[in-house]
Amino acid sequence: MIIAAIIVAFVLAYLIVKYLPLKLRWIASLVFLALTALLVVMIYDGVMKPINFDKKKKVKYAKVIENLKIIRDAEIAYKQVNGVYTQDKALLIRFIDTAQRALIETRDTVVKVNKGSKWQPVMVDVEKRVKDTIGYEPILKDFKDRDYKEMFKVPGVDGKEFDLEVSTIEKIAGLLVPVFEARTEKSGILKGMDISLVKAEKEAIAADQIKGEYVSVGSLNEITTGGNWPPSYDKQDRDKKDN
Repeated sequence: MIIAAIIVAFVLAYLIVKYLPLKLRWIASLVFLALTALLVVMIYDGVMKPINFDKKKKVKYAKVIENLKIIRDAEIAYKQVNGVYTQDKALLIRFIDTAQRALIETRDTVVKVNKGSKWQPVMVDVEKRVKDTIGYEPILKDFKDRDYKEMFKVPGVDGKEFDLEVSTIEKIAGLLVPVFEARTEKSGILKGMDISLVKAEKEAIAADQIKGEYVSVGSLNEITTGGNWPPSYDKQDRDKKDN
């Protein structure tokens, strides 16, 4: 559009110089002044639009990712206790409210082991690692000051919840490993923003961008509990740990 405006301006300038009488050229000057102002606005808008889009999308994504992190931590805690993930959203919330995890203490001890036979025993000291349950703690402790009861709602998207699925992957022959994935479409998060920029965002592949059409955590195709967002969205978490 900007290029088209420049071309039109050059064409008008040529026509004015060639055909417009001198006494009317002051009118042309006003027209060119208005066109110049319009062109400046268009150029500024063309430069700033993607910059503002990038700022706004990051704010929106950060809120969405915060909820995905809560879902991830809830699923990990659920698997630690139950050995599997769950796609029952209400169950996962109740789990956080009521469940407890065992506190395990690992210690090394020396035991006598018979390295001989039943009739000719040869007792040898062998070091053995022993795990003892020394108590229990509520899962809720890990979710203090986190809005886990609303974790399945997609921030900024009315009435929308994250899609949540669980499955298994065969890591090696006969060994099935539980996996989960929670995700939501970028198009819903960015609704109302520039259509062309949203389309480009859904095709993002750069390392500093959230790749693809979804913002997600976990995967049904590989064994991971990570999200598909770049490390910049985890900076606040790292800062909290450092402090």
